[in-house]
This record gives sequence, structure tokens and C-alpha cells, in this order.
Amino acid sequence: MTDSSLSPIGAWSPTMEPALLRPQKPVPSAPELAAHLAAKLCHDFISPASAIMSGVDLLSDPSAQDMRDDALNLISASARKLADMLAFARVAFGASASAEAFDSEALRKLTEGVYAHVRPNLDWQVETPIIQKPGARALLNMAQIAASALPTGGIATVKAEPVGSSIFLTVDARGARARLRPEVVAGLNGESLGEGLGGHWVQAYYLHAIVSATGGRCTADISEERVLLGAAVPN
Repeated sequence: MTDSSLSPIGAWSPTMEPALLRPQKPVPSAPELAAHLAAKLCHDFISPASAIMSGVDLLSDPSAQDMRDDALNLISASARKLADMLAFARVAFGASASAEAFDSEALRKLTEGVYAHVRPNLDWQVETPIIQKPGARALLNMAQIAASALPTGGIATVKAEPVGSSIFLTVDARGARARLRPEVVAGLNGESLGEGLGGHWVQAYYLHAIVSATGGRCTADISEERVLLGAAVPN
């Protein structure tokens, strides 16, 4: 049963007409939004970067040569995580060169790179071969938000369904303790950050902005052990 107090955005279904959500609070300024995005990305990257430096320090310590294999493993795993997150962020948040459309297989690999370093598992069921940039960005951000909504693990099922000139995107996150933070709900509603963590809010607000700019809408339905994210955008 949906908890409407946690999900003011409302439930999503492919039959819903795309509609622009009206922010309930003043929207953030462009400099404020850029600062929050930069802070989120720095937070995401600093952990693997710091782990790489810790591994390098161990290799450089003459008294820790017995930990050489551990140091190399730490450097290797952390470098892979950093590379995966950078590749993902380049498309999800960046200009990503001049590409205006993305192969869904490439999007799957980017998303798998993120899910390789979190507890939930990814079930990629996107059969649409090509997704335009707004939809591609929306789908990646929805998938990462869904991963954060499953703190103890679970399965996030990603789908994309073409309907006429639009594409309906869903990420169905199921697992114990599945939930969306209040600041994520606020961001999805197009509201400014109130209480809570800016890093969680800004990705949800960015997703709202991407989808709203196309005249579409993003939605969330929260029930016991389930968070269903949806978006409708032109394709």
C-alpha cells in the first residue's frame, strides 16, 4: 500500500500523460545547483581516490612490505571504482562530448559499473536500442537513485517502454528497508533543499530538471519494501 505521506509525487503508469510538476518551493539558482552538483561528485570520487592514495602509501612504507599484495588489491579495486564512477558521471551529469543519442547497451554497461560497487543487484530489461540524451540521462540518474534506495540490498529492475513519440522509463527497486529520503522526494518534486543532505537532494532535483525541460514528468511510488521510480520523456 502506498505511503502517500512519503511520496507526494504520486504513482506512475505508462497511461499517464506527461505533465510538468509544479515546484512547491522556490527553485534553486543556477550557481547553487552547480555548487551542489560539484559537491556530490567530489563526495562520490573522494572515497576511491583516497583509497588509492592509501594503497600507494603502503607500497612506499618500508615497514609494510608484507602488505604489498593487499596494497595492490586496494589500488586496483579503488581505481576500477573511480573509473566506473567517472564514466557514469560523464553521461549522467556531463555534456558527454556531442552525443545526442545513446546505445542502450552502452547505458547498461555504465549502470553495471555503478552497481558493481553497491549492495543491490541490477536487472537491466531495456530493449529499446537507442535512447535520446534526455532519456538516457534520466535513466542513469534513476538507476543510481534506486541503488541508494536499497541500503541493505535488493534488486533494481530497469525498463524503457516506447509509447508513440515518448519513452516511459521505470526503475523498480525492491528490497528490505527500501525507502526514499525526504530530501530526495523534495528534489523529485522540484523543490529547493530544506532539511537533509544536499548530495541526495541535488541528484533528484537534477533528474526533475532534465525531465521537466522536455515537458515530461518524473514520479515515485513508495510502498513496503519497494520504491518505483518513473519518468516520461520524448524520444
